[in-house]
Amino acid sequence: MAGLRMIDIAVNFTDGMFKGIYNNRRCHAADLPVVLQRAWNAGVDRIIVTGGSLQESREALAIAETDGRLFCTVGVHPTRCMEFEESGDPELHFQELLSLARQGAEKGKVVAVGECGLDYDRTHFCSPEVQKRYFERQFELAAALKLPMFLHMRAAAEDFCDILSRNKHLFTTGVAHSFTGSAKDCDLLLKFTGLYIGINGCSLKTPENLSVVGAIPIERLMIETDSPYCEIKSTHAGNRFVTSAWPSKKKEKYDPDFMVKGRNEPCTVRQVLEVLAACKCTEDIHGLARTIFQNTCRVFFPQDLDAAADGVNGDGC
Repeated sequence: MAGLRMIDIAVNFTDGMFKGIYNNRRCHAADLPVVLQRAWNAGVDRIIVTGGSLQESREALAIAETDGRLFCTVGVHPTRCMEFEESGDPELHFQELLSLARQGAEKGKVVAVGECGLDYDRTHFCSPEVQKRYFERQFELAAALKLPMFLHMRAAAEDFCDILSRNKHLFTTGVAHSFTGSAKDCDLLLKFTGLYIGINGCSLKTPENLSVVGAIPIERLMIETDSPYCEIKSTHAGNRFVTSAWPSKKKEKYDPDFMVKGRNEPCTVRQVLEVLAACKCTEDIHGLARTIFQNTCRVFFPQDLDAAADGVNGDGC
């Protein structure tokens, strides 16, 4: 697979696992440089670090500033939208989010608003009413900063699409990441011009998932790991199409030359691409990678689109 260039659009580098902490117990030292080197060696060209709360967005921006190939989002995840209410001043909280996003965008590091959206699978964290209220507010960030949307949708397709429709004048493009919905959900999302769908290991668990993913136009796809979560497990339907692998050891036997067993990393975005190629019944994985790379640049790095396309073609990818 020499020559592949990939962008992982969703990595949770703020998670404690990348600091060596698992279930509040430290098992090894922070190892982000090692994780990043594995990703670059695998052909990952850029990584977008996900922000899911005001504080997490601050941390994501700080991480993004450590490497020219790292970027981030700023936003509040639907399950964390109670932070607006709990702050004691929701408007001030929103303004702090806007200020952070503007600061990061001016540095060229914040490339999207999010992760925001609706999650009706986990309403015990935040009610649908509160989720909807602050999902709508975050479109104002996209409009103010002319940024794309980095979206989350779980078991909420109708309300999600209703809110997108009401706010389509505030944004022009974005991605519904970590898609695990039905064919009907997918059709609803694809009706929105300029909206892409992000695929990771959780998108490839079942034969039905593979069928849904296979029907998505290549020109509307992006790839991601959502690491340290959403690995392609041996029990997943997509696993039989994986051809690349990295040795791993348990966290208690940490070795920097090995992945940590059960902790996903951005290097495995190659595996997502491999399964996607199978879903699309294509042996031209380089052509698939090129199209997805250009899709991603079109949304998050439009200033680099022509150069990126020329670079990929020039490398024979």
